[in-house]
Amino acid sequence: MTQKSILITGCSSGIGYDAAHVLKDRGWRVFATCRAQEDCARLEAEGLESFVLDYEDTGSITAGLQEALSRTGGTLTALFNNGAYGIPGAVEDLPTDALRAIFETNLFGYHELTRQVIPVMRAQGYGRIINCSSVLGLSVLRWRGAYTATKFAMEGLTDTLRLEMRDTNIHVILIEPGPITSKIRENSVPHFEKWIDWKSSARAPQYEASLRKRLYQSKGKPDRFELPASAVSAKLVHALEHANPKPRYFVTTPTYVISAMKRLLPTRMLDWLLSRV
Repeated sequence: MTQKSILITGCSSGIGYDAAHVLKDRGWRVFATCRAQEDCARLEAEGLESFVLDYEDTGSITAGLQEALSRTGGTLTALFNNGAYGIPGAVEDLPTDALRAIFETNLFGYHELTRQVIPVMRAQGYGRIINCSSVLGLSVLRWRGAYTATKFAMEGLTDTLRLEMRDTNIHVILIEPGPITSKIRENSVPHFEKWIDWKSSARAPQYEASLRKRLYQSKGKPDRFELPASAVSAKLVHALEHANPKPRYFVTTPTYVISAMKRLLPTRMLDWLLSRV
């Protein structure tokens, strides 16, 4: 039997890093891609197959996929779209160019890679496309408008693709984690500093009292209900290996709670609760 193969993006740390090692240990042939060559070299030293794939560069997306296909003889069992970043800040302070930039990575790159993978999976007659969304694809929190917008859009695009692929043997799946141990907060700081002029904001006191403390004084401190990346990997394994995978997988207590609250609570009450987080 041909070895099962998967292309994973965003493997330098966190969810992608853990998933790559877990699946390799389970016998999968894993192509663990990163945006930076130095991260790829580190993963290669750890025994993974790794090469560059940058969601912001269509040429890099094409080259990354072709590299994987060249190593398997033209097949790919699964794709795990995972790489993403955040731009913390109030929506009123978020430049539109910043929103364009984050959509390029968090949504448009997923779409481009997925569109290129689908013909491969159609030709081989099977495949699984798994998109890493978030609890922030289900609900919102203050200061996270840019990231939330990309995840809400991903939810809609992925759900539509799942309906459209019902006449094929290609499964389209969402994974929706809540707080997971990763470097996403740390990695968001340069984007905050690049795009958000918080000192000139009408909300400058709120930035000082809340967001900046979270970004600069809470490094390394876990969020409430935070789980390790292995919690996502466990759901990913089910999504990949179960004969009848679920359309979506919740990870962490907050995702389950928010999903229930959205169904049960009036919008104003939900807004009140979320404003206190």
